[in-house]
Amino acid sequence: MEKEKKKGFWYNVSGLLWAAVLAMAIRIFWFEPYNIPSGSMIPTLLIGDYLFITKYDYGYSRHSFPFSLPIIPKGRLFDASPKQGDVVIFRMTPEIQPQLSTSIDYIKRVIALPGDTVQMKEGRLYINDKLVEREFIGMEKMKIETGQEITYHKYTETLPNGVKHTIYEINDELKADNTDKITIPNGYFFAMGDNRDNSLDSRFFGAIPLVNLEGKARFIFYSNNGEGSFWQLWKWHRFIRWDRLMDKIK
Repeated sequence: MEKEKKKGFWYNVSGLLWAAVLAMAIRIFWFEPYNIPSGSMIPTLLIGDYLFITKYDYGYSRHSFPFSLPIIPKGRLFDASPKQGDVVIFRMTPEIQPQLSTSIDYIKRVIALPGDTVQMKEGRLYINDKLVEREFIGMEKMKIETGQEITYHKYTETLPNGVKHTIYEINDELKADNTDKITIPNGYFFAMGDNRDNSLDSRFFGAIPLVNLEGKARFIFYSNNGEGSFWQLWKWHRFIRWDRLMDKIK
């Protein structure tokens, strides 16, 4: 009887360990959840959005693993390049942004790839010396993290490869609306937030190593406006953004 109890105990422990290993493998190699903590990708992504990223699109590097463990010490396995317009997660390290004390994850949109030139002039984006098309949609008011209400100009921007996405601009006269022209070096990419006047991105810290890519943003599985917690079922109608659930990220 005692042997059967011990056998049952270790059987359960073994099952839990294998479940943990499987969950970790899924998180490293296939899918990983991510939540949006800032407004830099408004209107595409809102604070309180929870989404899944796929890890296999661009291959694997040490940044694919928890704490950037050097399991893959250099480069990427199964390396594949992102495309203009992809919304990607990448590891921001102190080497790229010296004011950081530790590495964190960023989510931005890929704007340019190795060999491209990028410049902002009077709020307009130029890629390879060509003005990127944008179409005015209208005005929209939205509260930012501080609670302040901002009026944005809303545009549809069309990247050179035909990808269309929506951007917000306060105006064309702010700090990052005029930049030097830079050429993206081999092994790097240039990324920006869709909330152009409220995004810390490549206009400030430069191009990002492709090796730092972690995955591609795919779809929103849950969205909370901050007015309640998931366990408060009686408040679901107030804080869950039902219209955003299962939205594909474009």
